[in-house]
Amino acid sequence: MAKKEDISFEAICRDIKKRNFAPVYILMGEEPYFIDRITNLLMDSVLNETEKDFNQIILYGADTDAAQILNAARRFPMMAEYQLVVVREAQQIRNIDQLSHYVKNPLQSTILVINYKYKTLDRRKALAAAAEKNGIVFESKKVPDYKMAGFVTSMLQERSVTIEPKAVQMLSDFLGNDLNRLVKELDKLIILLPENGLKRITPDLVEENIGISKEYNNYELIKALVLKDVLKSNRIIQYFEKNPKNNPIQATLPVIFNYFSNLLIAFYSKDRSENGLMTALGFRSPYQVKDYLAGLRNFSAMKVFTLISEIRQTDARAKGVENSSVSDAELLKELVYKILH
Repeated sequence: MAKKEDISFEAICRDIKKRNFAPVYILMGEEPYFIDRITNLLMDSVLNETEKDFNQIILYGADTDAAQILNAARRFPMMAEYQLVVVREAQQIRNIDQLSHYVKNPLQSTILVINYKYKTLDRRKALAAAAEKNGIVFESKKVPDYKMAGFVTSMLQERSVTIEPKAVQMLSDFLGNDLNRLVKELDKLIILLPENGLKRITPDLVEENIGISKEYNNYELIKALVLKDVLKSNRIIQYFEKNPKNNPIQATLPVIFNYFSNLLIAFYSKDRSENGLMTALGFRSPYQVKDYLAGLRNFSAMKVFTLISEIRQTDARAKGVENSSVSDAELLKELVYKILH
């Protein structure tokens, strides 16, 4: 079993695949994707199909309480090494901290899995403290936007699929960090790849099957703004205006804000070389740094500082603050003008 201070999603999965099981798993946090992945891996790994009939119990928070979970956990397995008790939607259990009485001294033949989604348990209370001592407590956090490209690339590498950097950025900009939706779209693309030979996801494949334009998207808008390409920038925002459903301002503003926030970090980085910026910004590929090197040439730190304030104001106005009549398209046009001039 990996040391508790080193516990990560990858480490937990490695241990499960090696059948190094903990008696208790508390899986909690904002991002349901990792919680579901670990739970499904346990359900696939702990018991074989014939053992599941008598030894796999699934409970739901809305229909159960701590007493029922305790009774299930204290049973012994029938004709199997383990029994698996999975509690879904555990955040709905009012008296959940009563499980601490069991978790302080859990049966080694029971694997208790508690899915506590969209919230976190108070680590100071008895249940979380006991689970950290005798089992696994994993907090599933949202993947930050700036790490999405690396996450997508790593996920595909596990399936022997590569992806072009532009295609990664198109998907990240369009889907954000909604991992469940992202995985569904990637599964769709992988099915379309040839069975033999190089399996590579391209911008054309994304455009044809996900409905994202490879020429008119947030990624291309950032490139145009960074290079001060007035014509291309205006063409893109005109395309956004004609296709508001696929290009809402609420999706574009965070991308612009993220770029200029990172660019400000780049300005104050001691090492502004390609490798230095990769380290400062937490990027894994030199491809991700190109726009920031261009930004350092084409903007001043003071201009970037001012633009961050302008982006925040535009976001507030798009949400109705001190704005009763200006459309989202007009707000974006105003902001793009300020960035380019």
